[in-house]
Amino acid sequence: MRGGRAASVVASLLAAACEADAPAPEHRIPGAEAARGAAVIAAVGCGACHVVPGVRGARGTVGPPLTDFGRRGYIAGRLPNRPDNLVAWLLDPPAIDPETAMPRIGLGERDARDVAAYLYTLR
Repeated sequence: MRGGRAASVVASLLAAACEADAPAPEHRIPGAEAARGAAVIAAVGCGACHVVPGVRGARGTVGPPLTDFGRRGYIAGRLPNRPDNLVAWLLDPPAIDPETAMPRIGLGERDARDVAAYLYTLR
């Protein structure tokens, strides 16, 4: 009995931890893979400019830290933080804000969707 109760407590804690990393319902992107998004972030070097929690070496200070990105109201201070806006921003930031310091980094649609999915886990 005691072992069963301990296992139940551990299972509850693990479930709560997974929910903490899950994006809010309005930020879920069907078919996108957050784990793949983290790998894309590392591969394209987003961490050279941004702090990105959970991505090794992502400690840049040129751009804003992306800590708690999933809780933010706006993207780059300009767009409501919605998946369609975030994907558009990731695909071509200067098209949205010609004065941004963030360059177009050449992400394709799938990569942008996966990166967005990862950023929404940062809550």
